[in-house]
Amino acid sequence: MASLIQYIVSQNSFVMTMSRNGQVSVPAQTRARWNTRRVLVVDMGDRVVMRPLGDHPLQELRGKYSGRGPCVDVVRRDARRDEATRAKSRLG
Repeated sequence: MASLIQYIVSQNSFVMTMSRNGQVSVPAQTRARWNTRRVLVVDMGDRVVMRPLGDHPLQELRGKYSGRGPCVDVVRRDARRDEATRAKSRLG
């Protein structure tokens, strides 16, 4: 079992003990790098993902997607072309 734990734990991984109240301590170097007091915990079923959460998460998204995406007409044309190609390949 110890060799399995050594294999799983990488340079940026930590084995932590959970208290009876469900608390774990985030290592100091990680807390310093994240520079936040709040985290988002996501239960993925077989694992838990913990991500830093800023003080104003919605404001931090401002401008993130400001660039224009592809034109709708271009996306539709490409989708129709791909569907036609798949239909031809199914027919033989």
